[in-house]
Amino acid sequence: MTDSTSTAPPPTGASGPVDGIVVRDVRRSFGAVHALDGASLTARAGAVTALVGPNGSGKTTLLLVLAGLLVPDSGEVRVAGLDPVTHGPAARARTGWMPDAFGTWDSLTAREVLLTFAAAYRISPAAARARADELLATVHLAEYADRPASVLSRGQKQRLGLARALVHDPQVLLLDEPASGLDPRSRVDLRVLLRRLADEGRTVLVSSHILSELEELSDDVVFVSRGRTVGSSDVGAVGGTAAGPTTWHVRALSYAALTTWLTTTGATWQPDDAQDPHAPATDRPGGVLLTVDGDEGAALLVRDAVAAGVPLASLAPATGALERAYLALEEERR
Repeated sequence: MTDSTSTAPPPTGASGPVDGIVVRDVRRSFGAVHALDGASLTARAGAVTALVGPNGSGKTTLLLVLAGLLVPDSGEVRVAGLDPVTHGPAARARTGWMPDAFGTWDSLTAREVLLTFAAAYRISPAAARARADELLATVHLAEYADRPASVLSRGQKQRLGLARALVHDPQVLLLDEPASGLDPRSRVDLRVLLRRLADEGRTVLVSSHILSELEELSDDVVFVSRGRTVGSSDVGAVGGTAAGPTTWHVRALSYAALTTWLTTTGATWQPDDAQDPHAPATDRPGGVLLTVDGDEGAALLVRDAVAAGVPLASLAPATGALERAYLALEEERR
């Protein structure tokens, strides 16, 4: 890839521009720091793809490359079939970018922020006004439409940032920590909106540390570590059968019956967060955290508890499938 902007027409497939995101062996360094060291991924159109990794793993650098805000040192990038470097304006016209920190002009109102960005995308004034009203209602900021952005909370600015990313009706959405600062109701609204956008055929790539929400939202997942993509899968496969030692929440109608039985079996357990570890075991409902050998171990636990007359009420993994897969990948790389 080069720094020059080509005047050649964007590449197209048999039925128009190629959808989705494709990244192959992309590298980007800042001096001696290799922020991206051969990253590769594919994000499908019509799906939400989760980008998961620790701080400093290269997620934001990768998103900046996809948004056309950083030029990679080498490798291949296609966003909606376009190279963000050689076909920058066309790629940006099809891409909505929402950074982690939403910067805005505090003197502008929420409506003016959207109208300003609509003008940058050459949307006509009438269409821009209609689009701004539509988006402010979508992100539940209609009552703040004519108030300065300086009065908005962190979560409200995040919602305005999402509206700004959508103002030109993009084909591809790049979202860096979109749920940061959002209250629980707003997080639910965000999940519903992103699922709807994906169902409309758009490509949605989301980076977040809130793995439980990503698991509910995403179709696919890409794991990033030390500037490299170290694994990818569909979320259904990640959430499949758990193998190896895993921690489960086990709850029974009688805490005393549960803990007494576990003690007789020699199992190692600890009270869950709802229990006082120094409180005497009484005949109240309660639960424990217990390590078992994957799904098979959990099935055996249920069988043996029922046979012993322990009134089990629930049994569930203490962590979600994405979190378990991510922690396993990180453990392998230590």
